[in-house]
Amino acid sequence: MAVTDYDVKDLALAGSGQDRINWAAQEMPVLRQIKERFAREKPLQGVRIAACLHVTTETANLMRALKAGGAEVALCASNPLSTQDDVAASLVIHDGIPVYAIKGEDKDTYYAHLEATLASRPHFTMDDGCDLVTLLHQQRHDLLPGILGGTEETTTGVIRLRAMAEEGVLAYPVIAVNDALTKHMFDNRYGTGQSTIDAILRATNVLLAGKTVVVAGYGWCGRGVASRARGMGAHVVVTEINPLKALEAVMDGFAVMPMREAARVGDIFITVTGNINVLDAQHYALMKDGAILCNAGHFNVEINIPALESAAREKRMGRPFVEQYTVEGGRSINLLAEGRLVNLAAAEGHPSAVMDMSFANQALSVEYMLQHKGQMKAGVYPVPDAIDQEIARLKLEAMGMQIDTLTPEQERYLNSWREGT
Repeated sequence: MAVTDYDVKDLALAGSGQDRINWAAQEMPVLRQIKERFAREKPLQGVRIAACLHVTTETANLMRALKAGGAEVALCASNPLSTQDDVAASLVIHDGIPVYAIKGEDKDTYYAHLEATLASRPHFTMDDGCDLVTLLHQQRHDLLPGILGGTEETTTGVIRLRAMAEEGVLAYPVIAVNDALTKHMFDNRYGTGQSTIDAILRATNVLLAGKTVVVAGYGWCGRGVASRARGMGAHVVVTEINPLKALEAVMDGFAVMPMREAARVGDIFITVTGNINVLDAQHYALMKDGAILCNAGHFNVEINIPALESAAREKRMGRPFVEQYTVEGGRSINLLAEGRLVNLAAAEGHPSAVMDMSFANQALSVEYMLQHKGQMKAGVYPVPDAIDQEIARLKLEAMGMQIDTLTPEQERYLNSWREGT
């Protein structure tokens, strides 16, 4: 089980990492059942998987499940600030998995870690943001012929993949795990909602009750953040570019306005759009003294940090994960976690119970692609509905919940067009 090639902060942290991985496993019953089946059947025997994911306790349990299925796995971080160093150490020491991830790694190290993961010459990629896929297509064309398929975990990554497919450059099939109902309806909404609020509170210790929280974007992540902020007593404002989503936010009881208006009233700003410069120089000029900015989208481009740096007369660390910029008029604007994914940089990411479903989708999608090797052309594919339904069934079963089933009479009725008023 000994691993000779890895790059983690400190192997001495492995003990605490193992404890936390095992703790998370208790809240991941679906993935546990998949792992047990994988251990019996070995459906991934001899398969090499390169994974670029957030190195957390939940990810560790996914890696264990894949290895139980016979796969050879190499793992690197999908964000420089999201790695849990004790987890990385534990995977190396206790599970024999090569890990390349250090919390706070610089950009050069980040990309060196991606390269190290690809050195395994993978048959499958498992991505969280599409950086691994992009690196393969831009610099490692030599590896593309050997790749059978991939999976993608995030909205941002799926957007990038679809752009690649549209341009005709995507060289192999990728399943958009993010778009599975058991992923985005639960992970994005309940996971991002809770973990983002958790991170803001850990980083700042502010009272949310009575504050005005501005949520940029009302997709599944934005819905979750907005509802959780309201649940903590905040006044929530939503900004949107999509009229349907904006209308939904209004009907859900939230104030909706352009960001230029929201900038004047907001106390806390949370971006979850997947786009660039959602908060920009024009908005900084209007913000209150003490405004807090953070991002729950995958990349740190949603907040225009260079523009904030240019506007600042002074910059200091207010507390860990809080950079305080002094701008015109002596106002302070506080940026959390360098504008990176705040829930993973300043907290622990999503609760294990929702990642259970997301990572079950990852594991079963890889198995599905292997079973259908050679049958899927290059492109972006949905998670098969049968997998989505099975994961939901297993989750309900683990929660002790039961549901109704159709009677033969009801099935006949639903399949008939003859009966009417």
